[in-house]
Amino acid sequence: MMWMPEKERIHNSQLYQFMVELSEKKNTLFHDYNQLHHWTIEHSEEFWELVWDFCDVQGDKRKPVSFCPPHSKYPAKETQWFPHATLNFAENLLKNWDRHAAADAIIFHCEGDLERRQHLSWQQLYRQTSQMAAFLADKGIEQGDVVAAYIPNIPQAIVAMLATTSLGAIWTSTSPDFGVDSVVERFGQTAPKILICADGYFYNGKTHHSLGKVNEILTHLPSIEQLLIIPYTESNVDDHFVQQLSQQQLTTSYWPDILERYPVRPLSFTQVPFNHPLYILYSSGTTGQPKCIVHSTGGTLLNHLKEHQLHSNIKPGDRLFYFTTCGWMMWNWMISGLASGASLVIYDGSPFFPDGNVLWDMAELESINLFGTSAKYLEALEKQGYQPASHHNLSALKTLCSTGSVLAPEQFDYVYRAIKPDLQLASISGGTDICGCFAIGNPLNPVYRGECQGRALGMDVQVFDDNGRSLFQQQQGELVCCNSFPNQPVGFWNDPDGNRYHHAYWSTFPNIWHHGDLVELSETGGITFYGRSDAVLNPGGIRIGTAEIYHQVNPLSEIVDSVVIGQHWHNDVRVVLFVQLTEGYELDDELKVTICQRIKHHCSPRHVPAVILEVTDIPRTKSGKLVELAVRNIIHHQPVKNVGALANPQALEQYKNHPELQDVTK
Repeated sequence: MMWMPEKERIHNSQLYQFMVELSEKKNTLFHDYNQLHHWTIEHSEEFWELVWDFCDVQGDKRKPVSFCPPHSKYPAKETQWFPHATLNFAENLLKNWDRHAAADAIIFHCEGDLERRQHLSWQQLYRQTSQMAAFLADKGIEQGDVVAAYIPNIPQAIVAMLATTSLGAIWTSTSPDFGVDSVVERFGQTAPKILICADGYFYNGKTHHSLGKVNEILTHLPSIEQLLIIPYTESNVDDHFVQQLSQQQLTTSYWPDILERYPVRPLSFTQVPFNHPLYILYSSGTTGQPKCIVHSTGGTLLNHLKEHQLHSNIKPGDRLFYFTTCGWMMWNWMISGLASGASLVIYDGSPFFPDGNVLWDMAELESINLFGTSAKYLEALEKQGYQPASHHNLSALKTLCSTGSVLAPEQFDYVYRAIKPDLQLASISGGTDICGCFAIGNPLNPVYRGECQGRALGMDVQVFDDNGRSLFQQQQGELVCCNSFPNQPVGFWNDPDGNRYHHAYWSTFPNIWHHGDLVELSETGGITFYGRSDAVLNPGGIRIGTAEIYHQVNPLSEIVDSVVIGQHWHNDVRVVLFVQLTEGYELDDELKVTICQRIKHHCSPRHVPAVILEVTDIPRTKSGKLVELAVRNIIHHQPVKNVGALANPQALEQYKNHPELQDVTK
């Protein structure tokens, strides 16, 4: 056990208060999380209705809570939640603006420059949303239209999203580090009417200009009728760019002009059905064209309220930070914190510029209560020897969330040693597919090394073998969800018969959501993740999760990063490990022996790689996820689709044509 919440902390949590109210309502004592979780599965409708009330959702709830078509072949998939309810997403995020008008709603930091720090009060957020909504309505944006943003993580992105959703329109966004092809592959499928962009962004001490890419993007997006530019890196927009735009016969507007031209008026929030589209998010696209995943207004809101208030104990006035871009679903997750009355701390730039203290300087300065990041960031901090606790006052910090990839047991040690010993470390997992979590933390239970604390409330998460049989504790298998839940996607955009959506999640196990993660339930009620199941290694028919190998290799001081794949070899599969070395080290026989012995000792002889090769870069998506399938395709001489989805596509060249991987017997 790494951490146990004190009794006072448990009793002050919103989850505990929820259990008290439920106990009084049901005249039954709910005394622990596992009992509560079981009840939320057995009484799913009642649970979600209670979440609506407990979290003070603004809208017309109406009955029934859920509806399944008669004689449905797929009741878990086809159940509709709150089918007659109406609400507005932006109204729920801004519902208490007047109570806290002068308090901070958004605090913005830009890398390397405290002078760019901004504070946006709740009143300012409401006023700017009102002005931007008036602009969008003036340009013909209505309920159901798509508004796209190619934008850094800046306050204007939040304002534009709120304005869009206040009208009942649909928001979709990517970050400005995406290349032209990647943006066109995404927005080209969803046909937005308006494109919102900044003139550039800052990263790792450099200014990156975006308008040249925007001009090229617009030539491939005929649906765009209006361009809205936000001056961010420069005070004025390049005249040459404006001339190019005039040739495309586009109407161009500028953010400061809108705030001067449109008066502030009370917002009129368009009420939409609970299952009306809110967001279009995109899969990574590393195995083909990105899937355009449509998330509902009510399902997204209700689930995020559950995850924030019950699982993360976010309260009014708390300060919530997640290191993310507008191209990752954690941005959407973070923004929903406004609905719980939290102040958002947002950051644009590199987390290591000018050095690894930058985010912790911010955490101390802004008294951040929940700090969210990726497992890779924590690993990099440890590798570089940073000890935030030694140089920062983190007394306000209560919860640290980690996602994006598997959090290794060693990073649990690091967090409690180097960041803060009295901290709820919530390793969370779900994804873009549900814009939320299947595995998540909670403020009642202890934290155990290497484990997510448990299954999310209302989610009947189980572990299946390949034959669809539920497995017991301490047995690896497929993560599935056996019941319906409100934040299931509405479907995929441009998938009228639903075949692509069905194939993606519901075809492996009939009527059961198949998520594609290799996991194991522990005796404590926690969940251990072993990587994506489509990247599982099968030497000698033994299933091995890739995370098991990373947990042994990446902590070595000689190793910066690694990627492991299975190579088809003589009617079997052999394990091939690629390592990126720390500067000053070489992959000699001694280091290879060290790697192999460590893996053999902590895992098994089956885990030991048959081949270890050196590379100078490990391919990852823009949200930091390893792309093992792309590497596997490369060494099997198969095409890699959509390399534009990678943060470093040039890295793939290093994986081609290694003599050690050629089968000379053929």
